[in-house]
Amino acid sequence: MAAPEVPAPDIRIGIKLRHARLVRGLRMSDVARRVGCSESLISKLEHDKAKPSFVMLHKLVVALETNVAYLFADADDSAGPVARAGERPVITTDPLRNAHGIRLERLIPYAEGHLLQANIHIIDPGSGSDGEIEHDGEEVGYILEGALELTIGGQIHSLSAGDSFAFRSELKHGYRNPGDRMTRVLWVNTPPTF
Repeated sequence: MAAPEVPAPDIRIGIKLRHARLVRGLRMSDVARRVGCSESLISKLEHDKAKPSFVMLHKLVVALETNVAYLFADADDSAGPVARAGERPVITTDPLRNAHGIRLERLIPYAEGHLLQANIHIIDPGSGSDGEIEHDGEEVGYILEGALELTIGGQIHSLSAGDSFAFRSELKHGYRNPGDRMTRVLWVNTPPTF
């Protein structure tokens, strides 16, 4: 049985994107060039006038040398050793897509110094990562429910509940839910990227 889902608040990440850019001494044009988008889009993201896709979000955190958890961390996030079902933060990149898309239920609250990052990826039917990403580290996952089409290094793997995977994150990877019901994946990676 799926744990109850915490509604995702309308978290504004623009100020944190801008802060990370300024701390690194980058101009909007520098970030735009690094992630392959327009300077106008960077401006819209920093002013919370647009929300990045899953892949764009990953490109941004790599370019800004941070991680997704930092962008979505809330002052109320607890770094305690226990996170109760139904009380864990859920990251979504677009409030308009709360009913469709990908949400990340954080199992480890954001805090400096963690070596691992663990989330439950909640993927609606037909949704996916919207492209492939690559970064340093390793990943392991376990399909809790539903189906997952996982692409690793150009090879497509069809997975279902009970299946697991492990791979080096330097290989281009992406995923999608090919099924007609929600997919939930326990996903752990090191170092923390999301």
